[in-house]
Amino acid sequence: MKLIKLTAISAAVLASSAALAAEPVIVVDGNEAVVYEAEPVAVAYQAEPAYAYNAEAGVVRNTTGAVVGGTKTFFQTVTHPAAISAEVGTLGYGANIGWALNDKTELQAGWAGGDVADLFGGDFDAGDVNYDVDADFSNPYLGVQLRPTGNWFTMGAGIIVPDNDLDVTANADGGFFKIDGQQYNSTDVGTLQGTMEHRNKLAPYATIGFRPNITNNFGLFGEIGAAYMGKTDATVNAVDPDSVVNYTDSNGAQLTTTAGEVASKAERELEDKDWLEWMPIVKVGATYRF
Repeated sequence: MKLIKLTAISAAVLASSAALAAEPVIVVDGNEAVVYEAEPVAVAYQAEPAYAYNAEAGVVRNTTGAVVGGTKTFFQTVTHPAAISAEVGTLGYGANIGWALNDKTELQAGWAGGDVADLFGGDFDAGDVNYDVDADFSNPYLGVQLRPTGNWFTMGAGIIVPDNDLDVTANADGGFFKIDGQQYNSTDVGTLQGTMEHRNKLAPYATIGFRPNITNNFGLFGEIGAAYMGKTDATVNAVDPDSVVNYTDSNGAQLTTTAGEVASKAERELEDKDWLEWMPIVKVGATYRF
């Protein structure tokens, strides 16, 4: 009987002491003292979901609750970004917002644009004709930024939605436009102006870079890569397309054409050039982390 009583008392004391630190527990019964070494007990807590299914609530109320709970979680995530960055590069001047998915992965949404033609030299050659470029870029993008090794090194990939206006003006060389191997007097042709547009409405991109943290909140970054913008659609127009243009062909024959025909040949050369089909991405910037 004494043994049963001692056992019951000991069990009660041990149960009430289980949540405490693992200190020895002494149980006294009459003149006998028994020392028990208490083992710590791990207590598990289950995180509350955004919405818990209620079997008695019915389909409509459960569905509504799940939608409201999920929307609340999404809204809290969207309205609490992990970082905001400012950038400048070949895609333009812009900014992005980042949301941390885990310690190595970040979702980014941003925009870059403006007149950045000077970053490409302000001109380019298509065939034997040099063109001045006036650019107005708009490049919203959505991507993922990875830190595969958990340090400064980064890898990025995503999609750009390009809406870039490229206006071009042909420059005569020595008073002539040399188009498709044939020289045309620039005085007869007049001014040749046009536009270019890349065909891709969605342009995939990939980058590598580095993102060192200067302080706990502030950091810098640099990235290089490329975006596939696709083939080029071009339009070239002459100021007076019906103007007669006299020229000499390769056989020495005196022929005539129109400024509009010369513009059409220049247009085909521009499309064959596929300027910036692979858009180089080079950018630097600063990041503030919340």
